[in-house]
Amino acid sequence: MNKRCLTLLILLCFLTTFYLSYSIAQNPSQFSLPEGATTRFGKGSAYQIQYAPDGKYLAVASSIGIWLYDTKTYREIALLTGHTENVACIDFSPDGKTLASGSKDKTVRLWDVATRQHRQTLNGHLHEINSLAFSPDSNILAGGSTGERDGLEIFGAQIIMWDTATGEHIHTLTTESQVNALVFNSDGRMLASGEDWRFYPIRLWDTETGTQIYTLTDPTLRGRNPFTQQAVFFGVGNENILIRKSSDDTISVYDINKLKLIRIFTEIAEDTFCATVSSDKQTLATGNIEKTIQLWDMDSGKLKRTITVSRTPQHIAFSPDNKTLTISMFGETIDILDVATGNSKHTLSGFNQPIRSIALNPDKNILAIQNNVNIDLWNMVTNEHIHTLAGHIRRLNAIVFSPDAKTLASGSDDNTIRLWDVDTGKLIRTLEGIRGHSGPIKTVAFSPDAKILASGSADSTIHLWDVNTGKRKVYLPTPRDSGHCVVFSSDGKTLVSGGNVRHKGEDHSFGYEGIQFWHVSTGRYKDKIKGKMGDIFSLAFSPDGQTLASGEGWADYAIRLWDFDKMKLMQALKGHTGDVYNITFSPDGSTLASGSADNTIRLWDVVTGKHLHTFTGHTGNVNSVVFSKDGRMLISGSEDGTVLLWNLTSLQKEK
Repeated sequence: MNKRCLTLLILLCFLTTFYLSYSIAQNPSQFSLPEGATTRFGKGSAYQIQYAPDGKYLAVASSIGIWLYDTKTYREIALLTGHTENVACIDFSPDGKTLASGSKDKTVRLWDVATRQHRQTLNGHLHEINSLAFSPDSNILAGGSTGERDGLEIFGAQIIMWDTATGEHIHTLTTESQVNALVFNSDGRMLASGEDWRFYPIRLWDTETGTQIYTLTDPTLRGRNPFTQQAVFFGVGNENILIRKSSDDTISVYDINKLKLIRIFTEIAEDTFCATVSSDKQTLATGNIEKTIQLWDMDSGKLKRTITVSRTPQHIAFSPDNKTLTISMFGETIDILDVATGNSKHTLSGFNQPIRSIALNPDKNILAIQNNVNIDLWNMVTNEHIHTLAGHIRRLNAIVFSPDAKTLASGSDDNTIRLWDVDTGKLIRTLEGIRGHSGPIKTVAFSPDAKILASGSADSTIHLWDVNTGKRKVYLPTPRDSGHCVVFSSDGKTLVSGGNVRHKGEDHSFGYEGIQFWHVSTGRYKDKIKGKMGDIFSLAFSPDGQTLASGEGWADYAIRLWDFDKMKLMQALKGHTGDVYNITFSPDGSTLASGSADNTIRLWDVVTGKHLHTFTGHTGNVNSVVFSKDGRMLISGSEDGTVLLWNLTSLQKEK
């Protein structure tokens, strides 16, 4: 090989390595991964959206953090993480240097926009932060909270004002109900807040003294019973502008600087969820349940344009130049529209509704992820998308692969079970009708020979179905709320069901008879486990079929290991601080993994009952956990709309 060829080969290898490294670095699934996680599927659920003042960035508040997009390409450039719960609201400072985020975890975080680093955390709220606003000089940040509801009353809602340089509290303002919107006037001497209760007042506060100086009540509620009226939302248009939608489907736009009602729009579509005003104050944009965006002329009040979108809008935002309108559509998709034409310019995908179930087909390395009403199939080796299984019309709750790896079963809130061909992604049949369930399907499970499917429903029944014919074989009239989870014994002769327990004692701290056994051949009741336990949310058999594990709710959120033959308690694994929604044994049976409402995943030694490790990083309930075939990886699906892959190799070495 001559020197020139060798040089070209070295250069080619370098460029290839650089390109692969760059591609991996830019892969959004790798952004800000929790410790121990190797890959993420999904970006979480999308909430509020906002452009930076100079229009260079688009920020998306999500269930897992704040996604930042470059508006030239609309590619992800960062994921800002640190909140332990959903990020409900965001706001850029007017000088563009700081991004504030408010969360369900009751904290506000300040981020440096240039470096994308966390600057400081602001505390003090007792409840979820629901709204944020910077003062015009960027020196003050106000945050409003949701409060706590007790029947018809709401208490504990607050507005806290902080000095953004020092993080010190300036004022704590007490309100009567949830604060849905905040905006400063142009000189920063006045703060306006919108509340969701009674006459839905807009309160005006003196920012120097922290005292309330004026109240604007909803004119459409005068003379009416305030307890029967419901305003859907308050919205912030831009500096000085506050928007209120009332129960009579009108929208009022206020200029806070002038203490003036600018206009009432009376022909707004019913069930309008969101609204905003362009920065030039020429256009009002509203979004409604009919999957349309309406653009209104602020001067005349007339409708200028109606734009049809793919889903119901939840949040909308104008770009600073008012040429682009961005729409977040109930957690799943974000559309970037050209205001002049109404045409779509970009679609930001990857956002998901809460994930309640995942399933792994180990023989074919296929991961199934429930995404609202659809199921996505992914190749675990290549991370390539294989199929989207669509057909259910309401939220999915449970999915499972058959033991022979040929079929996937799904259960939904539409009261049906569907069977899918794994290779083709085609629907085989739907299990429903007169002899089907009359309530949402909570759980599905295949028998070891893949010939029978068991389903549990909110209608407190369990059905056994013939997989080949789709006909119901057996109907089990179980006690009330007994269909949370079902699992077959290893020989396929016994079905075990778990549900709510019958509580004893005044403190209701423990219950009895939450786990019951049934003859699969006849559907007749066989036996039950007697003993103290919480509500049963999950069941799993060890690979040898000798141990039955139950994941429980209050009072102690325990995982109990039972001797299946003797139906006696072997040991209780305690440590979770929330309901245990899913449990699974490792392929060799030595380890148990559990996912919980405390947002964590725990690993346990089955023999000793010792807690081995806790994975943190999800910001919502962990609803589903599954081991890879070789036991080196754990996969978790969460209410936060993401699936995480965890590397267990280093933990196994430590063990």
